[in-house]
Amino acid sequence: MSQRKFLVIADDSPEFQAALRFACRRARSTGGHVAMLRVIEPAVFEHWSGVREEIERQAREEAEQVLQKMAEYVVEQSGMAPEFIILDADNTRAALRKVISEDPAIKILVLAAAVGGRGPGPLVASIAKEGVKWGTRKVPVTVVPGDLTDDEIADLA
Repeated sequence: MSQRKFLVIADDSPEFQAALRFACRRARSTGGHVAMLRVIEPAVFEHWSGVREEIERQAREEAEQVLQKMAEYVVEQSGMAPEFIILDADNTRAALRKVISEDPAIKILVLAAAVGGRGPGPLVASIAKEGVKWGTRKVPVTVVPGDLTDDEIADLA
């Protein structure tokens, strides 16, 4: 069995679905599997540690629910259960640097470009500007149009 992982950022953007669909199809056609990264950014409420801890607990619980909700779809589309990665980080790029540098099985990062004239999206723009080096590793990035249909994804992946 291949250890090739297609990493997708499980955020709340509308284009996440396109990236996930594409990653699932690629994983199925290459014998790999999908890893979904959900980033929890630090709670800005710092006044009472008990409140901060509760906010962080709720954020982690919500992250697990989001990933769990997508798991059935990933199994259906890719044929394998996804790997869940939930990471506390200052931002998505920092989380990606940590995850990719620690896991050599991650072979491709799959992102979807934003749709509707909003530019490519902050992460795609950041990668275009700063490059694709993640700590000590360089990993190819596949950027798919965020508005691809299922048929178009099936044709491409």
